[in-house]
Amino acid sequence: MALFLFCKSPTGQVRMTRIQLVLCCFLLSLIIYFLQGHKAAVNAKLAPNLFRVPGKERAVTHAMVVKSEEVQTPVETTWGAPLVWGDKTSSAWYRAKFAQKEIRTGLLVLVVGTYARFIRRFLSSAEVYFLPGKMVTYYILTDSPSFLDPPIELEPGRLLKVVPVAELPGWDRLFYRRMSLLADTIRNPVGEEVDYVFCADVDQEFVAPVEDEIFGDLVATLHPELYGMPRNAFPYETEEASSACVEEDEGDYYYTSEFYGGLVSEVYKLARACSFLILQDQANGVAARGLEESYLNRYLIDHRPSCVLSPEYSWWDSALAANVPVQRLVSLGRQCEAYDQQQKERNRC
Repeated sequence: MALFLFCKSPTGQVRMTRIQLVLCCFLLSLIIYFLQGHKAAVNAKLAPNLFRVPGKERAVTHAMVVKSEEVQTPVETTWGAPLVWGDKTSSAWYRAKFAQKEIRTGLLVLVVGTYARFIRRFLSSAEVYFLPGKMVTYYILTDSPSFLDPPIELEPGRLLKVVPVAELPGWDRLFYRRMSLLADTIRNPVGEEVDYVFCADVDQEFVAPVEDEIFGDLVATLHPELYGMPRNAFPYETEEASSACVEEDEGDYYYTSEFYGGLVSEVYKLARACSFLILQDQANGVAARGLEESYLNRYLIDHRPSCVLSPEYSWWDSALAANVPVQRLVSLGRQCEAYDQQQKERNRC
């Protein structure tokens, strides 16, 4: 776009006066400024967010906020619960507090279908980095026990127990059953054998120490792509017919379903409540857009966690992911989605 003002000289030549030239330059500058600003606004307006579930992605758009290079690392939530960054002084204090306590912890994972290929890598990394030196029992809910042959060698004080589950083909079917399976397993045998239990997606890898700083009555982990975002960017369920619906004036953080836990009694309450809401929506022909994660966030709004883990404890390489000081638990599933075929083979996706 351009704008020109002309006048005729006595000889008939068309030329611009000095005033007209200044005016023209001024108007042209305004036009360029407007176009650049408009382009920036368009580029920043929308960004896709994927609710990732095994074998099924649902695209959701939300307002994108440009994040600063340096992530903020507060050590407390707005309601006074610890917000955990592994290398902070407060985390060292928690490790010292629990160091002398005899605590047995359960790590509960659901391993079905093609996701069985991740189990050995998950367990091997957990042996190195998950509560090293502590008593840990791995509870593997699986329809493919053969993937654990030959058995993985465990450190002293560590146990592995297989809990057989029926084959659940298709993620939709698994979505409706997962929380129910977790609740049943936590009630028995987990509840009779451990003090704390953490639920994790199997397509993850521990890459740095995850120690006693994670203990709390009810523990949730911040979603790495939504940490630092304003409340209106959180993809809560907004459909009023869903039991997972969140009102506009509700919610403090957005939590990931990749890693959460706490006291056995508290995690059992969480899994049982979420299972009830999911099955209630299923009976009414409704499913929250974020599936299990939507119901988890609904529960954690009503029952604020006593300990919140930073995105260090659930991270993957993404343009939207927070720049954390240390990556401790990395999602291979979400990471592999961004790889080409050669990268997938190189990283054993």
